[in-house]
Amino acid sequence: MPQCFKGQEMKTKTPNPIDVYVGSKVRLQRQMLHMSQSTLAGSLGITFQQVQKYEKGTNRIGASRLQAISGILGVPVGFFFKDTESDPVSMSGIETAYMPDGVTQFLGTLDGIKLNRAFLAIKDEKVRRSVVGLVKALANSADMPDAHMLDEESKGSAAHLN
Repeated sequence: MPQCFKGQEMKTKTPNPIDVYVGSKVRLQRQMLHMSQSTLAGSLGITFQQVQKYEKGTNRIGASRLQAISGILGVPVGFFFKDTESDPVSMSGIETAYMPDGVTQFLGTLDGIKLNRAFLAIKDEKVRRSVVGLVKALANSADMPDAHMLDEESKGSAAHLN
């Protein structure tokens, strides 16, 4: 523990945004596979607390450890550095991951993952649209301040429902 001398303040170390981004991708993929932190930790030969630190970005994941994690989670190492299947992470993407918006925060929750899995399991496009319509109606009935934006956003995303 560093000592403080008179007139000096202790500086708290903030996680690097890239470490936070990579950790969040580890957590998301682990949760998508219904894998616990303990299971991942056991496969790596480390404690679940170390996995927690990796996922929060508090501890940096070394290259060999990231390679092992990618094998256990069944994704290529590049997965942890991409926004989409074809685009590498931009600095703005990393900053967004470090300061997540509402959607990113929600998708990182257990409810978000469950809802996403369930929605993707619906094969019928008409049923998917009905689910989206139901959610919009529920949001509108809850007097959500930005509910009018749901209609605008859905116009541009209707093609992505297949």
